Amino acid sequence: MGVTGKLENWRAAQKVAEARPDVIAAAPYIEAQGLLVNGRHVKGVAVRGVLPEQEARTTGLGQRLTAGKLSDLKAGGYTIILGAALAQDLRLHVGDNVILLVPEGTATPLGVEPRQKRFRVTGTFQSGMFEFDNSLALIHMSDAAKLYHFGDEVTGIRLAVADIMRAPTIVRQVALAQEGGSEYYVSDWTGTHVNFFRAIQTTKTMMFTILLMIVAVAAFNIVSTLVMIVKEKQSDIAILRTLGAGPRNILGVFAIQGVVIGLAGTALGAGLGVLVSRNVESLVRGLEQLFGTHFLDASVYFMSDLPAYVEGIDVLQVCSVAFLLCAVATLYPAWRASRTQPAEALRHD
Repeated sequence: MGVTGKLENWRAAQKVAEARPDVIAAAPYIEAQGLLVNGRHVKGVAVRGVLPEQEARTTGLGQRLTAGKLSDLKAGGYTIILGAALAQDLRLHVGDNVILLVPEGTATPLGVEPRQKRFRVTGTFQSGMFEFDNSLALIHMSDAAKLYHFGDEVTGIRLAVADIMRAPTIVRQVALAQEGGSEYYVSDWTGTHVNFFRAIQTTKTMMFTILLMIVAVAAFNIVSTLVMIVKEKQSDIAILRTLGAGPRNILGVFAIQGVVIGLAGTALGAGLGVLVSRNVESLVRGLEQLFGTHFLDASVYFMSDLPAYVEGIDVLQVCSVAFLLCAVATLYPAWRASRTQPAEALRHD
C-alpha cells in the first residue's frame, strides 16, 4: 500500500509482484469506509472496490458466495455484494437496493452534504470470519474510484503467495523490488490478525495443560488398580516367591502389566481422538441441528465454525506424555509387590 493511503502507478507495481515465482496472483483494490442505509437500518461498513476476475485469483471470497457471483460486479452498474451477517442486519436480500453514504462532503446551496449512491445487492458471502461477514461490502473498483474520488489510483495491491507461512518475508521482498521500495507500507495476515492467533495459541497451551491433568488422574487410577491387585494377589505372589521368583521377577510382572494397560489405553484414546477430530465439523453440525443451538456464536468468537486439523506432532507429544505417566505410575505398585514377604503373606493360609 502507499504510505499516503493511495498507490500511484499501481499497474507497474502489480507487474513486478506477479513476476516473482513465489507470488501466485496480485490484484489492486480500493478500500474505504462507508455507511449503508436501508430505511431505518444503518450500518458502518468497510467498502472494498475490486476487479472481479483478478480478485477471484487472490482471495477465497469467490468460493464463499452464498448468492450471486463476483462477475455480477460490473463497472458502472453500481452493484454490491455484502457479507451474510451484514445483509441480515440491514434486512437486505439479493435484488434489493441500498444507499451507500461516503464520509466526504459535496458542497450544495444548502450546505455540505455527504456523497451517496444507490447500489443494487447482487450477492452475499459467508467467509466464516464474523469480522468480514458483518462489516465488508464489495463493489467494482471503477465505481469505488468514482465514489471516493480516487481517479486512477488505488489503495494497494493484494497478493496471493505460494507459501502463506512466508507471507511476511515475501511481501517485504516484493515491496523492496519496486521502484522506490521505501515508499510502500506492507502488511500480512500474521500482523492483521495477530491478537486472534495469540488467543488460539494461548488456548492450545491451556488445553495441553488440562489434558495433562486428566492423564495424571488416569495414571492415579492405574496406581490404585495395581495396588488393589497387589493386595488381592499377595498369596499368589508369596507362592511365586517360595518357588524361587526373586523381587526383580515380581517387579517385572507388575511393571509389564501396568505398561500394557497404559499402552492399550493410550493407543485406544489416540485412535478415538484422531477419528473424532477428523469428523468434528460434521459432528458439531449434527449436534447443533439436534439441539437447535449454535455452539460458536460468531458475534462472540468472531468465527462461525472451527475447522479441525490433526497435527501429527501434537498427537505424538500427548501420547508420549500419557504413556510415560502410565509407565511411571506402575513403579510404586510393582515395588510393593516385590517387597512381599512369603511368611507374612501365608501366615493365615
